[in-house]
Amino acid sequence: MNIAVMGAGAVGCYYGALLAAAGHAVTMVGRVQHVEAMQRDGLRLSAADGTEFVVPVQASTETAAVQGAELVLVCVKSTDTDAAAAAMAPYLSPDAVLLSLQNGVDNAERLQAALGRPVLPAVVYVATSMAGPGHVKHHGRGELVVGPSADSERVAGVLRAAGIPVEVSDHALAALWTKLILNCAYNALSALTELPYGRLAQVTGMLPAMREVVDECLKVAHAAGVTTLEDEVVWQAVLRIAQTMPAQRSSTAQDLSRAKPTEIDHLNGFVVRTGDRLGVPAPANRLLWVAVKGREAALAPPA
Repeated sequence: MNIAVMGAGAVGCYYGALLAAAGHAVTMVGRVQHVEAMQRDGLRLSAADGTEFVVPVQASTETAAVQGAELVLVCVKSTDTDAAAAAMAPYLSPDAVLLSLQNGVDNAERLQAALGRPVLPAVVYVATSMAGPGHVKHHGRGELVVGPSADSERVAGVLRAAGIPVEVSDHALAALWTKLILNCAYNALSALTELPYGRLAQVTGMLPAMREVVDECLKVAHAAGVTTLEDEVVWQAVLRIAQTMPAQRSSTAQDLSRAKPTEIDHLNGFVVRTGDRLGVPAPANRLLWVAVKGREAALAPPA
């Protein structure tokens, strides 16, 4: 299959490497330093089990490279979703299947509205980081939960054959909210403390503070009509993250370490805005949101 990865960051490179290793023709669309490294040396994956391999891929900084792809994995930051949709629109094949592998609950919906075509939502449970240009490091997990559609089982079969665990679920929206809540619990706190998840959870008073963040998210989700979330089940999932991804630093922490804009507006900020609209206060999420925005401002180059 011809597969394009729109957004060759840590998540996109991880799944792109597995698909390329399975024999698919993979084209990575990303930033110049990663594209040049992949063009020169291939895409390098250091797996969580200690194995390492390099796969040949096509790589480009131009969005036109998605042309001809039968499957497009959209892995850009939530802040770049609308721009990515506009850039891809002229080049997408009529029969291409789009799969959103992004943080947040509304990216597939935003892509679908901008492109006027179906986009499959996916919940991503993977710990990855970029170890260098064209070099992705896998820290743990890797499973996906994909929403139902006429194409879902076919796409899931391609992914499973590449060693990617996939569940096609009617409850993808609840799963997206669960993932959002996990991100709200960990991302900002990992970024502000510069701690990986395992050590973060061991800080005195941290778990009760995280529980406040999670409880606010759950109240907002319930008010938004996501009624299938069970509070204690979600909290246990939050606790498991520190056990299954102890060495992982959040994507927000990775962005701040590079003085890059974060997705915090689409994580804790999304919860705050949704809560404001529905009349559900979320002060703990608001504090984390503005604290990260403050760090972004402090790290931004002078105007």
